[in-house]
Amino acid sequence: MAKVTGLSGNEIYCLALKRYAAGEIVVGNSVNSMGFLGSLGAGFNNLLGGEVPQVTQAIHDGRAAAFARMIEEARRQGASGVAGVVGELRGFNGSAEFLFVGSCIHRAGPARFFTSAGDAQELYCHMDAGYEPVQHVFGNIAYSVGVGGGLLGSLKTLLRGEIREYSDIFNQTRHAALNRVIDQARRDGANAVVGIRTTICPWAGTHEMMMAGTAAVNASLPPVTFSSPVTSDLTGEELWAMTNLGYAPVKLLISTSIYSLGATGGFLAAFKSLKRGEINELTTLVHDAREIAIDRIKSEADDLGAEEVVGVKTYISEIGSGLVEFVAVGTAVTKLEGMAVKSPALPVQAIIRDKDTWIDGDFGFSLDRQNG
Repeated sequence: MAKVTGLSGNEIYCLALKRYAAGEIVVGNSVNSMGFLGSLGAGFNNLLGGEVPQVTQAIHDGRAAAFARMIEEARRQGASGVAGVVGELRGFNGSAEFLFVGSCIHRAGPARFFTSAGDAQELYCHMDAGYEPVQHVFGNIAYSVGVGGGLLGSLKTLLRGEIREYSDIFNQTRHAALNRVIDQARRDGANAVVGIRTTICPWAGTHEMMMAGTAAVNASLPPVTFSSPVTSDLTGEELWAMTNLGYAPVKLLISTSIYSLGATGGFLAAFKSLKRGEINELTTLVHDAREIAIDRIKSEADDLGAEEVVGVKTYISEIGSGLVEFVAVGTAVTKLEGMAVKSPALPVQAIIRDKDTWIDGDFGFSLDRQNG
């Protein structure tokens, strides 16, 4: 019988180079409700700000159940592993569906079963750089700024500058999600988590941040300790290239700065926006917020003894009341003896990004692509 796989031609080619063959799509899902008591507790914690444990736990339990069902289906298929695992959270009718989708892969002879986040092209890069996959891992946190933080923050928006109360909440939540990824990988015996991706979405009156990556073992890295595994959000190609240069990741670094223009500056900026030309107050605000976030990344990298922070990405968004959030993300790396790749060069099939062949038509809606 014909098999149905979510892996593309380029992914299948890359896996074949590692002696794996594509198998069937596998799916796991769980439809959950917060329930009356959980919603009541979440509402109370929203007043305090920070993490909302009831929501965090509800989402984690839903994701874990869906992931376990996907794995169970893959094992029934006799798979050696599941590649290209993608997790989603969908809301409908007052409930939430937690969904995991991946594609089975098969290898002749004995092989350790594994699951991998990201696509199979990235998986090839990881394996060729010496990172043998163990399991798709994820960490999440549901959080709220809270009424208390909001009142204090509202007073501080009258002044220009960083609002540390907001910055602290956002920084704490982001690091909590990363620490949960690390804890799960450590329990799996991995000494690295590579290809970490981060998503943030509103849910149950809060925001949920989810980090997912591939827990892996690299023989050239130190064994698992309290300070490991190492973490990285570099793409597969970037990680392969840095490994080829003898670098190893140390830690994924995240820094957030919440900044206010201030009431006076806000009125002045609004007035100036009626005229053509630069709005100096906004220019300065964005510059200062960026500098604060990047300086914190530099400071953390120095504390870790890292040589460089690479792949730095910056994001900025307006969060209301004259506030902007600036986020800087990058991976701290250092030279490490023994770091090397297995192939002299990456095949083009591991680099070329797949293109959608279904183009939006006249149906009046847009289709979101799902990788299996």
